[in-house]
Amino acid sequence: MGIFSMILQVAFMILGVEPVQKFPPALSKEEEQKYLELCKKGDSDARNKLIEHNLRLVAHVVRKYYTVNKSSDDLISVGTIGLIKAVDTFNNSNGTRFATYAAKCIQNEILMLFRSQKKYGCEVSLNDTIDVDKDGNPLTYLDIICVEDTIAEDLDKKIQINKALSYIKNNLDEREKQILVMRYGLGNTQAYTQREVAKILGISRSYVSRIEKSSLEKINKYLSCEG
Repeated sequence: MGIFSMILQVAFMILGVEPVQKFPPALSKEEEQKYLELCKKGDSDARNKLIEHNLRLVAHVVRKYYTVNKSSDDLISVGTIGLIKAVDTFNNSNGTRFATYAAKCIQNEILMLFRSQKKYGCEVSLNDTIDVDKDGNPLTYLDIICVEDTIAEDLDKKIQINKALSYIKNNLDEREKQILVMRYGLGNTQAYTQREVAKILGISRSYVSRIEKSSLEKINKYLSCEG
């Protein structure tokens, strides 16, 4: 497992929630043009940069539709698909700005979702009653469908989270604790970028990165041994 994937896995496990929606800053016009050209040549890193630094555009478009569909997570996911399609198909030869094109692709994906929901809106619900038992209790489709039991998995995850938090509290030094708390918003605090943490603490961003990486490696090693 790469260090980036490991960091994400441990950090999300510590939090027990989805990652905070804190988007990377928008690219400058020059940076965007550079990455678009590299992306056309098959550069996967440039493609990822264009996607990551335009996620805020997805959030902006989703806000327009939030009152229509309360499932904002679904809209973010669908909108991100539209963004990826935009990155893969954009052609600036006609003079269109990437943001304009991407916003249209994101909007199209969301509208397609709405049309799909409307199309299947008349289908049978899992909560529809199909029979009544001898005691007069309704029997629904959901009652007769076999579902996967995730209780053991959920309990294990909670145990792992508690172990990680306990390790942070009792085994990391104050600087390591401080950086992890600020980076991942532990204890319901605000989450900050490495650059923001460095500025607040008056240290270099590279130093924050080293401390964060080292701390997460310690946690990962501890949990691996415990598991």
